[in-house]
Amino acid sequence: MAVHAAGWRRLAGAAAILAGLWICGLIWFVAASLGLHGDPRTPTDAIVVLTGGKQRLETGLALLAGGKGNKLFISGVNPQVDRASLLHALGPSAEQEMCCIMLGREADNTVENAAETAGWMRREGYTSLRLVTGWYHMRRALLEFGRAMPQTAIIPHPVFAARLDPESWWGWHGAALLVVGEYGKYLFASVRPLLDPILPPGAMPGDRRDARIERFRMASAAAAAQTPQKR
Repeated sequence: MAVHAAGWRRLAGAAAILAGLWICGLIWFVAASLGLHGDPRTPTDAIVVLTGGKQRLETGLALLAGGKGNKLFISGVNPQVDRASLLHALGPSAEQEMCCIMLGREADNTVENAAETAGWMRREGYTSLRLVTGWYHMRRALLEFGRAMPQTAIIPHPVFAARLDPESWWGWHGAALLVVGEYGKYLFASVRPLLDPILPPGAMPGDRRDARIERFRMASAAAAAQTPQKR
C-alpha cells in the first residue's frame, strides 16, 4: 500500500508540475501576444491579410490606402466568392483600390496561408510584408510565415477586437476559450517539425474547421452584398 501511495504522489506531483508549466506558458503567450504592436513607420512591399473577420480586411485596406504597401494580398478566400463581390462587400475604399488587391484561394489553414503567400511573394519579387491577423493568432502566424519565408522581413500588425460586451457571458468566456485554443495550436505548431514524419497530412487540430467557418462567413457576406434591399 505504501508503495502504491508513493507512486500516486509522484504522479500527482508530476501532473502538478506540468499543469504549472502549461499555465505559465499560457500567461507568457497572452502577454507576448498583447505586447505585439504594429509599426506605423516602416513601409513594406506587401500587406498580407489572413481571413478571419471583416475587421482584419478593413485594417488591411486602411494600410494600403495609407501607402504602407504596394499591394494587398488576402490569403484564404473562399473559392466560391468572386473578387468583385468581396470588394463590393468591403465598401467603396476596396473598390477604389481594386487594382492593388490580390486574392489567394488555396489556403485552408495557417500553414497553407504561409505557403500560399510565399509563392505569391516570389512571383511578385517582394522581400518584405506587413502581416495582418488577430492578435491571438499572430504568434502562430509569425512562426509559420517565418518558416515558409526565412529571408523575408515580416512586420506584425495585430488586430484587436473593436469591443467586447461586458454584460455578455459568452463575450468574456468565449474570448478566453478562443485564446486557450490558440495557445494549444501554437504549442502544436512549435513542435510540429518534430512530428511531421509520423503525423498524417493536415493533422492540425481545429485549424481546417476554423477556415471552413470563415469561408462560409465570407461567402455569406458577399451574397448579402449582392442581394437587393427590399423597399
